[in-house]
Amino acid sequence: MPRAMERLRVGIEEWLEAERDQLVLWLPVAFGGGIAAWFVLPDPRTWTTTLLLCAAVAFAAIGLARGDRAARVVALGAVAVAAGLALIWWRAERVAEPVLARPVVAVVRGSVERAEPLIARGLMRLTIRADAGQGLPTRLRVNLAAADVPADLGAGAVVRLRARLMPPPDAAVPGAYDFARVAWFAGIGATGRGFAPVTVIRPAPAGGGLRTRLTDHITARLDGSRGGIAAALATGDEGAITPDDSEAMRRAGLAHLLSVSGLHITAAVGATMLLVMRLLALWPWLAIRVRLPLVAAAAGALAAIGYTWLTGSQVPTIRSCVASLLVLGALVLGREAVTLRLVAAGAMTVLLVWPEAVTGASFQLSFAAIAAIVALHEHPRVESWFAPREEGRMARVLRSLVSLLLTGLVVEAALMPIAVYHFHKAGLYGSAANIVAIPLTTFVVMPLEALALLLDALGCGGPVWWATDVALRLLLVLAHAVAAAPGSSLALPSMPAAAFALLVAGGLWLALWRTRWRRLGVVPLVIGAGWTWLTPAPDLLVTGDGRHMAVRVGGGLALLRDRAGDYTRDMLAENGGADAGMLLGEQAAARCTRDACAVDVDAGGRRWRVLATRSLYPVNRDDLATACARADVVVSERHLPRTCRPRWLRLDAPMLRRTGGVAVTFAGGDVRTVRRDADAHPWFAAVRVMPAVTGEHHRKRRWGAP
Repeated sequence: MPRAMERLRVGIEEWLEAERDQLVLWLPVAFGGGIAAWFVLPDPRTWTTTLLLCAAVAFAAIGLARGDRAARVVALGAVAVAAGLALIWWRAERVAEPVLARPVVAVVRGSVERAEPLIARGLMRLTIRADAGQGLPTRLRVNLAAADVPADLGAGAVVRLRARLMPPPDAAVPGAYDFARVAWFAGIGATGRGFAPVTVIRPAPAGGGLRTRLTDHITARLDGSRGGIAAALATGDEGAITPDDSEAMRRAGLAHLLSVSGLHITAAVGATMLLVMRLLALWPWLAIRVRLPLVAAAAGALAAIGYTWLTGSQVPTIRSCVASLLVLGALVLGREAVTLRLVAAGAMTVLLVWPEAVTGASFQLSFAAIAAIVALHEHPRVESWFAPREEGRMARVLRSLVSLLLTGLVVEAALMPIAVYHFHKAGLYGSAANIVAIPLTTFVVMPLEALALLLDALGCGGPVWWATDVALRLLLVLAHAVAAAPGSSLALPSMPAAAFALLVAGGLWLALWRTRWRRLGVVPLVIGAGWTWLTPAPDLLVTGDGRHMAVRVGGGLALLRDRAGDYTRDMLAENGGADAGMLLGEQAAARCTRDACAVDVDAGGRRWRVLATRSLYPVNRDDLATACARADVVVSERHLPRTCRPRWLRLDAPMLRRTGGVAVTFAGGDVRTVRRDADAHPWFAAVRVMPAVTGEHHRKRRWGAP
């Protein structure tokens, strides 16, 4: 046995020696793992326990080490995990701001930090820093109808308005978007809708800022979503893109083109460097005495920083800017520019500044894409396949097309688990669409738009704007054609977090190692994919307020209320693994009145009865008790009386306030909730505030309240 252990130790050391150049790549992985652990673990007791456990592992590894590389790797990994957990814990406490206690109508006075026109929706979104002494959270986000927005309202203005405010909402159902968590790190304590009249106490600075003026100029030149896409490429403002076109871009796998990130920063930097190099090379005296690549790199860095500032300095854009600056720094130093070490350095930089980004789809998608591309082209066999060689033009073009197609397929495979986890959809034609859309956007639309803006300064940009419009029409035609193709988007139910973790671990193992042991990454990939595929879609989804319910009937999801908004319909359909929602009252298995619905669901080898109320009008107590006794699950936004005793679950207002949204799978009796009783994350346990005076009184909804 000791001899076998010694052989194992030697084998591990030989493996780590062969992978020594790759070990540093796991530092941001361990650091990000510590951050993710803080989000998964529920309370300070478990966070502290994890920190102590990491310290114990690190000290044990150091104490037992005999100069082995494995011991040092384990010690550093444990320290990195602990550092990530400690950093996100500290940041969550550092950004703490009060949160609104419950929905109110209040008068808000404060300064406008950000004004975002949502042209396609006819709204203006304001981020307001409220003045002290109003009993309101420090920062609010309020939507105003475009018709109610005064001409002098913008960033920097001081306003007074009446608004219906509510606390930032949790995920409506398990697996849905959790705005409360995002709002916590953004310092937003309430969201809502403002009402006219809006009083501007101090107007915004004249001109409205370069970003606003540029957006207005572009949308005036190009109509509809074409102007919105052009504005998104130039300033990051997506407000003028219509919901239909935005959905088509998303279903076609082209939504990433609308969010300014690595692709756009790279195009801006590359175009700037090329232009500077070409222009300066025309001056022989300068070309002989000055290293033009250094000057071009400096110009590219300024372009990256300026573009980031112009597009609103959003976290994804800043992340891409940092990566571009690292690439330029490597070029200046004469090092290989795009490597996995550079990707790791960029990820580590972002996590040190915004550790909460590790849970966001943007961070995961962008770094997964670039890591997949670099890992693929660093593979010796792939590198030899596509290395430059003496060959004819057609062979070279064909080789480039094959390289582009292979890269697209690998990127699509890397991004699909992330898309399924966050958006519950898998695009089937995204890689093919991107082969056309990315060159069209990078080499046609963006250069034409830049040229048109430049020529507008001379008053002759009209013809170029026409060409830009044609290119954008082609992009939208492509998006709608791909989105409308049969099977363009596969709807899947919410992926289990553990399955997602296995998929991420397997992908990282394949991408970051170089020896044959990397093939072991296939094991967690297969397990995670199988787990995801075999996870049944929920039979019942209930939102946290109890107003909306979706139940699986006849192979689809049926909604309780016909007045559910588009967002609620889409959210329930996506998390239920369906493309669209039907109405429960129209189903043969349901019996509905204006006050309640009862529906029978066949699942798990038996029939389940679900009873749901859908009005607040008084109901006879005895009739309600009888109906409850015949039901397995009762759902209500009311506070039901004690006499309502279903056979299994009672999801009424008090219960849903504690659990948040609920997803139920009848086979196996699986019940998942948004909230857990022990969850002490700060957005659940925040300091709650209320205005001293509100515009209306609120009372608890009792079971018989009209």
